[in-house]
Amino acid sequence: MSNRIRDEFLQKQEPVRLNKYLSEAGICSRREADRLIESGRVSVDGRRADTGMKVMPGQVVRVGKKIISRQDDMIVLAVNKPRGIVCTEDRRERDSIVRFLNYPVRVTYVGRLDKDSRGLLLMTNNGDIINRMMRAANHHEKEYRVTVDHEITDDFLRRMSEGVHILDTVTRPCKVEKIGKYTFSIILTQGLNRQIRRMCDALGYQVRDLVRVRIMNIRLGSLREGAYRRLSDAELNELYELIRDSSGAPAAYEAPDRQKN
Repeated sequence: MSNRIRDEFLQKQEPVRLNKYLSEAGICSRREADRLIESGRVSVDGRRADTGMKVMPGQVVRVGKKIISRQDDMIVLAVNKPRGIVCTEDRRERDSIVRFLNYPVRVTYVGRLDKDSRGLLLMTNNGDIINRMMRAANHHEKEYRVTVDHEITDDFLRRMSEGVHILDTVTRPCKVEKIGKYTFSIILTQGLNRQIRRMCDALGYQVRDLVRVRIMNIRLGSLREGAYRRLSDAELNELYELIRDSSGAPAAYEAPDRQKN
């Protein structure tokens, strides 16, 4: 099946330094890549590579006889983030999602989950997807399952859905549904800092468990905690249709997109 997001991703690529290409492909560090290149073991399109050269999209890079892929493969992963893992790229953070995932190609997250939250996290090497999916002005849906400390009432559901005053603003109206005595689902189209926890707290409830189960058309499903999978072409093509008219540019003002929910 064709993949329109991947096709668009490849068309937008720019040349990259060869040592960075090798590093982001998970082969070695940039310094070690320079040594490999100097040793004559690296070739580009069948010719010996030079230190400092750049690689164009579509060129074939080899270390010895092995073909190395970095830019020519767009990656979008669905990850089931466990509680306790921190959404940061800082590898000095012992519990960072980057260290936890340890994926061979550099990927980053699409919309944070805070340390105490769990569930669906998308990770990709396509920055354009991140911008178009997560800009609040684009109103894309994210769905959560939330358990609180005491019984959910009709008044609580109504007030949550109509908007709650937090962080010097009122949250957007959203879809809220009771699914258990202490559990509800909520669909947001914005991502204020720890939004769901703050909304519940403002109404006298404390969150005991928070799981993201969907981002737009991508669902957590039966993916086990701590595991990841690559999105299918069907999922990516549906995602493409949902974001094709979405802006990747920031709005005049958006609330800080730090640790969410």
